[in-house]
Amino acid sequence: MPGDYRAPSRVLVIGSGIVGMSCAWSLQEHGVEVSVVDRRHPGAGASWQNAGLVSPTMSVPLPEPSILRYGIRAVLSPRSPVALVRSADPRLAQFMAALVRSCTTKAWRRSMTVYRVLNAMAADAYAHQQAGGVEMELYRGDVMACFAHPHESAGFLLEMASVVAAGQPVELTLLTADEVRGIEPHISDTVELGVRVRDQQYLTPSHYVAALAKSVRDRGGKIVEDMPISSVERRHGVLVAHGLQGELEADAVVVAAGAWAGDLLAGHGVRVPVYGGRGYSFTVASPTPFAGPLYFPAARVAATPQADRVRFAGIMEFGSPDAVPQGARFGHMVQAVRHLLVDVDWTTMADQWMGPRPLSADGVPLVGATATPGLYVAGGHGMWGVTLGPLTGTLLARQITTGVTPPALLPLDPLR
Repeated sequence: MPGDYRAPSRVLVIGSGIVGMSCAWSLQEHGVEVSVVDRRHPGAGASWQNAGLVSPTMSVPLPEPSILRYGIRAVLSPRSPVALVRSADPRLAQFMAALVRSCTTKAWRRSMTVYRVLNAMAADAYAHQQAGGVEMELYRGDVMACFAHPHESAGFLLEMASVVAAGQPVELTLLTADEVRGIEPHISDTVELGVRVRDQQYLTPSHYVAALAKSVRDRGGKIVEDMPISSVERRHGVLVAHGLQGELEADAVVVAAGAWAGDLLAGHGVRVPVYGGRGYSFTVASPTPFAGPLYFPAARVAATPQADRVRFAGIMEFGSPDAVPQGARFGHMVQAVRHLLVDVDWTTMADQWMGPRPLSADGVPLVGATATPGLYVAGGHGMWGVTLGPLTGTLLARQITTGVTPPALLPLDPLR
């Protein structure tokens, strides 16, 4: 610990999603008194009903050249899996401009070297939480990527080859149509090719966040719900978070507010734009259980078993986290995948949900100290908050309590 560094004894975490709750849990591991505050309740944002894949193999930077092609499709077709919500918000224009600048092969490769290091540690962070008493339901299962036509697999296989070229191990198996259906009988005759991504994990996000929250409370942590925070300042040597119901003070504050973090970080030196990449999900009944998680890259839809139902998650809709959900998106997702599946009762659709994933414009999470002493940020994980959330908590808690930045966090510097 640096000679003049004084570790905080009280830390306030703003945001109770997977990332925020993991930060709170890890801080408790270091003996820190923790309070968590949220605009709604634990997991209510992007953590509630997303795909739930814990998949380091598929955890890659979002900005890459194909996004530009999808951008054109979004303008031409409202059914595109990548879409742009019409908005006069100048922050959206700023975010999209920065995102476009990052959609180059060179930038993707640079960011992938960062993800490679994080992905290698992700599973151990989950194992540490389990060993520490978090009662999560974490299942092992290969992810099956399915394609109606073999040529549709080219983009996915190229991305996996690029991941391997970045130094990250990947175990894939190409499967014929009969082999795919031998493993997963719910796959229809329309699917001609499968790619099996081995040794991944999955969970039900809402259950996992609830388990994290219970563990934090059981260890003496306080969780304050329904209290939006409008700003944070340093005053008289402490950090003060301003909410509608009053002020909260702490020695340090972690902003893990997801897609709502931008306003809280204004004036604290964070220049990388963060905005909402809205995802949609729903569940339907399945007469027989799915063998494991599925991914349909052409539709950008994932299907994850959830007891006697299956959860479908997809869409990347760039827009304000507070904008009204586009109800037609659920029907678009069904139309995109229903011909690829059998024995799914689409008439039982329930649990419709929209959650804004916090996207950083350069595709790399923002984790670390801001320009304001004692104020930290943990966000911008995009689609990989579930995969990287526990690790984020582990690394950031180490930085906060020791004053030393772990090497893996250096490229995630919020002031970059």
